[in-house]
Amino acid sequence: MRLTDPTTIRALAHPLRLSLIELLGTVGPATAAQCARHLDSTQANCSFHLRQLAKYGFVEKAPSSGDGRENPWQLTDLEQSWSSGDGGPATRELERVFIQREAERMLSWRAGVDQQPESWRDASFLSGATIPMTTEELSSVAVQLRAVLEPYIQRLSERSDWPEDCRFVRVLLAGTPVANLDEER
Repeated sequence: MRLTDPTTIRALAHPLRLSLIELLGTVGPATAAQCARHLDSTQANCSFHLRQLAKYGFVEKAPSSGDGRENPWQLTDLEQSWSSGDGGPATRELERVFIQREAERMLSWRAGVDQQPESWRDASFLSGATIPMTTEELSSVAVQLRAVLEPYIQRLSERSDWPEDCRFVRVLLAGTPVANLDEER
């Protein structure tokens, strides 16, 4: 789902809504109660935010499991994207919430890394590089990185292909110019 409407973008700019979208994308259809348990929230809070996400087309009611009391929700699209180039206030707020949420996750991992199995400590990574690039080169890198991740992204819709020892891993990719270094050239 490509987001262009400022009202729709603004609707997504909430940490719990981003978490609900991610949860439904990883575990599949779930009720507000199930979401609340996974996200350490309340059923009422999750229900409210799921209804808001539905209002803007991010989620929809999933087929019932047979129990009329359960109302599972599912994503309408596994991917949500927006253009930073739009630069409007709604986009800037969504990106701020997104970046803050991702930074908190990385800090949380680092804080508890000693309690993780050694194989996961060794496999995890945080890295960065400051390199000279043109806009065309940066766009090419983004396409190439996406291609590397694509087989793993496909697993979200083909759940039978999951290796037994897999875990959900958040891979964050960003390519942003470093303004203060540009001034030195």
